[in-house]
Amino acid sequence: MSLSVDLIIYGLIFIAVLVVVEGLYLTVFGRSISLNSRVNRRLEMLEKGQGREQVLDQLRKEMSQHIRSQSIPIYSLLANKAQKANIAFSPTQLIGVMVALSVVAFIGLTAGTGASLPVRAAVAVAMGVGGVFVWVNSKAKKRLSLIEEQLPDAVELMVRSLRVGHPFSSAINIVANEVPDPLATEMGVIADEAAYGRDMGDSLKALAERMDMQDLRFLAVAVTIQQTSGGNLAEILDGLAKVIRARFRLFRRVKAITAEAKWSGMFLSVFPLLALVGINVLQPNYYDEVMETPVFVPACLVVAGFLVANIFVMRHLTNIKV
Repeated sequence: MSLSVDLIIYGLIFIAVLVVVEGLYLTVFGRSISLNSRVNRRLEMLEKGQGREQVLDQLRKEMSQHIRSQSIPIYSLLANKAQKANIAFSPTQLIGVMVALSVVAFIGLTAGTGASLPVRAAVAVAMGVGGVFVWVNSKAKKRLSLIEEQLPDAVELMVRSLRVGHPFSSAINIVANEVPDPLATEMGVIADEAAYGRDMGDSLKALAERMDMQDLRFLAVAVTIQQTSGGNLAEILDGLAKVIRARFRLFRRVKAITAEAKWSGMFLSVFPLLALVGINVLQPNYYDEVMETPVFVPACLVVAGFLVANIFVMRHLTNIKV
């Protein structure tokens, strides 16, 4: 029974770590930082009385600080995801959050389990670092998904603005004011950079590379070609919007087709752990006869290795590239 209770405690502490880091993030940076609210963070910062140049400097710092910190040994594994998620925590603050959560997890493990000190320390560090990584990864996935969903509507809004006579810079500014975050703040930064003299094509290219998104690269290339060779930008962007929508429909269709395989893979990965917990709950003494044998620990390590390998294999089999 003790093993199953410890596993439940480990799970609850890990969930608490995720809740704490999300609550801390919203407390420090406010509701506008949350992707659930869709509040335009740039406009909220301007409404609070900050100057346009100050807001631009802060947002640009947040957008580039993680890539510049890739030289940090452990943090380099997290930097790319943190960049795509546009985490407002600085790298130093994010590492501090990992340390603080590890300490909180260690205290919780000490109070709730009877594990030895080395085990508690190792699990606490894994929870602190792993919890932040899971949180950042989920933020990155959600943010990229929202930008992909918003981009066709934003491009069509640019087309309508261009057709009524607005210049492209004004069209970008309209998008920054009308669409929700996260795309609104990104476009607002581009509009502000253009106001201070940066080429808009370069800003769009930088956004596309930072987000590593093909549709944004198409937009940047279309704007750059129109700037150098001329042409009807409204018609170019109208065709681009149709292409982006068609790609988005294709991705959603592939996602729907592969959903069953992905859930099957997830079930096959999680089922052995659920079976282990179930056995210990229904029959606490099930493993007593073999726990004292010399092959028990090596066998457990082999099984754990196979379970980890199964997760990667299942993910690879269901990850269909389009």
